[in-house]
Amino acid sequence: MSAKLESQILIVGAGVFGISTASHLLSRGYKNVTVIDRSTVLPAPDAASTDKNKIVRSSYADPFYTALAREATSLLPISAWKNTEEWGDTYHESGVYCAMQGQDSYIDEAYKNDVAHGARVDELPTPEAVRSIFPADVNVFVPDNARGFLNHDGGWAFASQGVERMMAKVTSLGGKIIPGKAVVELLKADGKATGVRCADGSVLEADLVVLAVGSWTASAFPGLGLDGQCLATGQTVTFVQLTPEEGDRYRQCPVYVDFHSGFYIFPPNHENIVKLAIHSGGFVQKIRQENSDVYVSTPRTVVSDGVDGLRIPKSSVQKLRAELARIYPDLAKKPFSGTRLCWYTDSTNDDWVIGAHPDIGNVFMATSGSGHAYKFLPNIGRLVVDAIEGKLLPELVKKFAVNRLHEHDVTEPEVRLNPPAELIVDELCTPDDLLPA
Repeated sequence: MSAKLESQILIVGAGVFGISTASHLLSRGYKNVTVIDRSTVLPAPDAASTDKNKIVRSSYADPFYTALAREATSLLPISAWKNTEEWGDTYHESGVYCAMQGQDSYIDEAYKNDVAHGARVDELPTPEAVRSIFPADVNVFVPDNARGFLNHDGGWAFASQGVERMMAKVTSLGGKIIPGKAVVELLKADGKATGVRCADGSVLEADLVVLAVGSWTASAFPGLGLDGQCLATGQTVTFVQLTPEEGDRYRQCPVYVDFHSGFYIFPPNHENIVKLAIHSGGFVQKIRQENSDVYVSTPRTVVSDGVDGLRIPKSSVQKLRAELARIYPDLAKKPFSGTRLCWYTDSTNDDWVIGAHPDIGNVFMATSGSGHAYKFLPNIGRLVVDAIEGKLLPELVKKFAVNRLHEHDVTEPEVRLNPPAELIVDELCTPDDLLPA
């Protein structure tokens, strides 16, 4: 698959993959790049990337992602997150603490990769060393077997703001971004895509269609058979509102990540809100497709179900509070100020899906962030454009192929191997569940 600089390129989806791809296409001289999105408001209110914060880390057991993240966060000229002219105050380098209790092959490999790629890393071999990275006036629980490492070259990004700034860059480079265009049909002729038909009846023609619709990939295009490699899973998130005084104290904490349990928590943002979440197999909502016996996991969000779409399972609320008490006991005594199901697009092995669709010409996939794509907003589009131009390394073409085969290995956190659970509406939380016991 290839494209000429004059080709009409249509990107469906204005999230991380879509908007980053548009930016890199335009930067390479492509003249006709259009991004459309189903949402009438952009960034889309229910997109995974429309969030208070996302982790920026290079700590991966897979050295490829470590290297790519170092490219995005290092002090080299190509780095973006530290370029305040481009990103303003989007990026906050709080450091990322990767916790360990006992043996953990994923963390061991992540530490080795960080060191090998020159990250500023402090090994924390004892509970005392772990405690020392937190402010003295913050009550943090450190178990007797605690150890881990602190990567100073990382932290978190104000997610929504990052997408907004890249959207502005796309338009400044001459790209078009059109909201309110929900695609209902992929138009084809002679086995190749020729464009899309939208819910409002409009038709947009294209020489190349890039599908970057995130967790709506499989449900929006059921005829492409993508539910296995692009599975929509709801991940559980909740928030704690701090006082200004509490915010000042906890803001000095690093991002806390426990790859064994999947729990992670951020320092408070500018609104003094602490976000905490669990990255696991998540939850699926299987919905029968129209005129079909096929059931596809489909996001349940604030857009589709109003504020009810923000509720998470009661069991997850309880687990999140227990994890919070295990780290910051004082915060666990406060009520949760809100919840959210953040819908990921999970591949079979947490590698992304970037490449040509195997059965339909002129269709290119850029999706399946698997909960770890946002940090690569500055440079993930480079990979997509390299693939479009046929410049992607053969091993990466294989790694990201839609129809790849894979066996699980140490490069995936163990908690991510758990199968997703069925989302049951009757078991979702109520306001009373958000109060401390």
